[in-house]
Amino acid sequence: MSSKLLAEFFGTFWLVLGGCGSAVLAAGVADVGIGWLGVSFAFGLTVLTMAYTVGHISGGHFNPAVSLGLMIGGRFPAKDLLPYWGAQVIGAIAAAIVLYLIVSGAPGFEGVGGFASNGYGDASPEGYSMMSVLVIEIVMTAFFIIIILGATSEKAPAGFAPIAIGLALTLIHLVSIPVSNTSVNPARSTGVALFADGPALAQLWLFWVAPLIGGAIGAVIWKMMSPDD
Repeated sequence: MSSKLLAEFFGTFWLVLGGCGSAVLAAGVADVGIGWLGVSFAFGLTVLTMAYTVGHISGGHFNPAVSLGLMIGGRFPAKDLLPYWGAQVIGAIAAAIVLYLIVSGAPGFEGVGGFASNGYGDASPEGYSMMSVLVIEIVMTAFFIIIILGATSEKAPAGFAPIAIGLALTLIHLVSIPVSNTSVNPARSTGVALFADGPALAQLWLFWVAPLIGGAIGAVIWKMMSPDD
């Protein structure tokens, strides 16, 4: 179990450092910034690389909603759920600390701003309402779990699951960054919300509730489509 939890810690750390770090450090650089497209690929690449690196150790969840979905889908023991959540959240917070230390060294530093946090209303990148954010986070997380369960099924082609999962997360970000800044991952949301300026911490509840609901829905849908899996 200690090896599994360490793998989840480092996998989530890498997801937050790589994904949120790309948004904070590289997305808005004048003339050469990577923009939302680059951030979307950065998140996908973090999951793809760590799924290949430590997926054989812990299963490569890096996300409380994924752990819940896999548990409901019959792929993960319920007794391990809370320890996995703990490792994931701690990994996300540790990455946010490292990112904060980097950002605070910028010339003329006066605060981290949004710090790649998630939000609705005024905290949404394009001002989307709480209902819009709730819907997109539930739907995107549900599809993410369906893809994970399908790609890791014994009947799926072996060895390709991390590619499908990483590209799925990329696509999810391409669609939903303007709406919620894309969570689908309560740990990722928690880590940066602790340091962000603005309402991120007050709105964090939604980015636990919606992905967990979406994860559960996705698992139920998969079991209905593939009852023998």
